[in-house]
Amino acid sequence: MNTKQMDYIIEIAQTLNFNRAAENLFISQPALSYQVKILEEEIGFPIFDSTGKTIRLTPAGQQFCQQLGPLRSQLQLIIEQGQNFSSQYSDNISLGFSLRSQLQFLPEIIRNFKTSHPQVLITPEIRPTDWLAPFRDGQVDLIFTSREMAEKLSNAMIHSLYQSHIYLLVNPNDPLAKLKLAKAKDLKGRTLLVNGGSSQTLREVQRKVLEEYLLATLNSPNHDFTMISVASEQAICLSPGYLNDFTNQFTWVPFETDASFDCVLVSHLDDQRESLKEFITCMKTIYAEKALYYRL
Repeated sequence: MNTKQMDYIIEIAQTLNFNRAAENLFISQPALSYQVKILEEEIGFPIFDSTGKTIRLTPAGQQFCQQLGPLRSQLQLIIEQGQNFSSQYSDNISLGFSLRSQLQFLPEIIRNFKTSHPQVLITPEIRPTDWLAPFRDGQVDLIFTSREMAEKLSNAMIHSLYQSHIYLLVNPNDPLAKLKLAKAKDLKGRTLLVNGGSSQTLREVQRKVLEEYLLATLNSPNHDFTMISVASEQAICLSPGYLNDFTNQFTWVPFETDASFDCVLVSHLDDQRESLKEFITCMKTIYAEKALYYRL
């Protein structure tokens, strides 16, 4: 099965009409039908069942197409990255992290690094996932995480990047937004978002606040739910500073606590490329400079 055949099958599955699919693919209907026949012979089962002018997916075809779509997208990404790499780069450093705001200054870092290393491609991979398993499997060169998580990895080098503090996250119109420093007592009578993807460090801070003051709570299943709840003034939130995207949509008030997050980069112990070492150094240098102006 080649990539064109993948595209043919996906298009037919979406339209359930050979003529319309052929038009969308800019090929003739007989040529499309022939390619489907060849593929079905290759894989050993029918994908489509035609009854008169009606086309439907067979049970096996439905399962096949459900998995084919993501596979085709991943393959296209691999091809495009290979094309980028072969055209102008001799080295590649892949960097995995979960949210763009975690590495807010990455574009500036890449620009600085490229001035002395134009042949090195930096490939950011941003997905809301646990990056420990992909790192163990060698799918990525470098990951951003907390020291707490990084210490679970073996055969890895940990590089401190910055300390992230805890903030009270509120709507800019909220009276709490005027505070210079928020304290637990300031949250009395409010609804606090808890749980969700909170780390152990943040859960401990939440626990102490709730033990000291009786607050209503709202369980947050994910980051987006938290942002919408705060924006709509449905609740307030204690949040690590690395989630701050530096827009004016929310107000981030420093919260009185000694707890913080040691944010680190993790590389493979056996990856001793000079380009990787120098990229990590570049990241650490810029974050050290930014720490003078931003309280992360």
